[in-house]
Amino acid sequence: LLLLCHAEEAAVVVSGLRNTDVFVGESATFTCELSHPGVKNVQWWLDGTPLHNNLVTEISEQDGRIHTLTLNDVACHDSGTVTFRAGSLISSAKLLVKGISL
Repeated sequence: LLLLCHAEEAAVVVSGLRNTDVFVGESATFTCELSHPGVKNVQWWLDGTPLHNNLVTEISEQDGRIHTLTLNDVACHDSGTVTFRAGSLISSAKLLVKGISL
């Protein structure tokens, strides 16, 4: 009976996204660590636009807890707010893409 009473704790963000500054053409990586795996409805956004796995946008997951977004070959217009959502959990950080002054 004791086992039946054990309620699963809600997952929490252990390590959230960090603001990242990169130069044009570089890659920007954002990582969010959750307290435990199995959180549903994981989604990445850039300035309110949902991101999907492709050649430029790499989305990966390790052990179901560590979620990583890598934006490759960034341009100035990629600057903005990156948001990670997993169920009701949200973590955001700023991406600043700097031009190279000659």
